[in-house]
Amino acid sequence: MPDIITAPTATKLPPEARGGVVVTGSHGGLYPGRLLALAGVRAAIVHDAGIGRESAGIASLDMLARLGIAAAAVSHMSARIGDTADMMARGRISRANAPALAAGVTRAMPCAQAADLLCAAPWREAAPPEAAEGRSVEIAEGARALVLIDSASLVEPEDAGAVVVTGSHGGLVGGVAAMALRVDGFAAAFNDAGIGIGQAGLGRLPALDARGIAALTVAASSARIGEAASTFADGIVSAVNATAASLGARVGDRARDVLAAWTRAAP
Repeated sequence: MPDIITAPTATKLPPEARGGVVVTGSHGGLYPGRLLALAGVRAAIVHDAGIGRESAGIASLDMLARLGIAAAAVSHMSARIGDTADMMARGRISRANAPALAAGVTRAMPCAQAADLLCAAPWREAAPPEAAEGRSVEIAEGARALVLIDSASLVEPEDAGAVVVTGSHGGLVGGVAAMALRVDGFAAAFNDAGIGIGQAGLGRLPALDARGIAALTVAASSARIGEAASTFADGIVSAVNATAASLGARVGDRARDVLAAWTRAAP
């Protein structure tokens, strides 16, 4: 019987994920989906992150289906994003791809039950489509760096003091405050993942406030989760922490306007 492995984030999958059924707190966008395929999983359950713009929160389900890998997503209104214990305890399936449906997974099924059924899914290892790293840095003369990273895991030590724009969800990974941002940026932006049950999609904001880092989320309906460029260009601010509010950020603002202004402010 294959193992059921829980992983708060798809960016840190253990070796035993290969051939196993992985339940991850990551959103179901393309970036985590590629990591799951590269890890050689048998099947996966992700978080639907509010589904969001152009169904970006579950985009990996179709991609994995094309590779023959069963995958399903847990509803953001049933369990907290980034929290696999909560997903297993009370998560309910909102979407499933064709291989997962063939294994017996259905909508509204408890996550734990779906994981058990996916142990019987065929194991098909296949390489996902090639993709760019998803990291770029822009530095105008006399301005703060603007760092665009599709996953918060791509942050680097040299990003300290920068305006960091991510495609990641705004929830706390595994409930660990230190994981809110692994560098002391000047500011950070995330996708709110539909906000969800217990406002889990906003969990990073107070954690970063405690460190004096301005942080905001953009509405999942406005920007594609997993794409920093969409967070920046398309995002509409859905929530801000106190530090961000003190710097002029307001709910309903265009993220581009707020973030660009912060880069121009004197470092």
